[in-house]
Amino acid sequence: MAEGTQHRDQIDPVLVIIPTYNERDNLAPLLRRLHATLPQVHVLVVDDGSPDGTGELADKLAADDTRVHVLHRSEKAGLGAAYIAGFRWGLDRDYQTLVEMDADGSHAPEDLPRILDALGHADLVIGSRYVAGGAVVNWPLRRQVLSRGANIYARLALGMRVNDTTAGFRAYRREVLEKLELGAVASAGYCFQIDLTWRTVQQGFDVVEVPITFTDREVGESKMSGSIMGEAALKVAQWGLQRRADQLRRLFSAERKAPR
Repeated sequence: MAEGTQHRDQIDPVLVIIPTYNERDNLAPLLRRLHATLPQVHVLVVDDGSPDGTGELADKLAADDTRVHVLHRSEKAGLGAAYIAGFRWGLDRDYQTLVEMDADGSHAPEDLPRILDALGHADLVIGSRYVAGGAVVNWPLRRQVLSRGANIYARLALGMRVNDTTAGFRAYRREVLEKLELGAVASAGYCFQIDLTWRTVQQGFDVVEVPITFTDREVGESKMSGSIMGEAALKVAQWGLQRRADQLRRLFSAERKAPR
């Protein structure tokens, strides 16, 4: 069996999870691009009760295409909760690879084949804006500074060798999500991405980054807010302090056990 075929057997079937809230204008074009790039992948749209009819459109798309599935949630409970619901749906149906992708077109489906290829030597592959070859298009300078600063802060506080911990375009092997305690993940906003990256690293899984081009949305409104940024800053500080405390406990324990 050829190496490429072997690799596909290891990661297929693939489920792309797309959380939505008021993304009616973006959803259909995104799915067309995705299936033009990778016809075999399945999609799960996780809609948080969008008042603009996104959920109804998703149902129509699913009725016309067996590769598209829809999970309706009654309230807007945050990005993290939507992804966890999607992960559980996919794990229950034996998908081997679960992909996170934004609905607004900022993640190019054309980059997904390279992300999936990298799973041949990794457990989590992050589509990164901040490695060589990565780029950000149409973001105002303030957003770029905030994003880069948040990633430097998280990397230093948590001691992770990951450049884009907040990235939302990523692929997990199912073994990672099965090992993580998804029920213990309480992060609601974009802090969720840092949270799962941190948990993945702590469990000893291999994380790699591949460069992508992130293009800011052209249609609709961003879901980013001050409260989401505040949640991330607070939680990262808490995790960082816990990491330092654990290091000190291990150091003191080693000193007590050392021969006198």
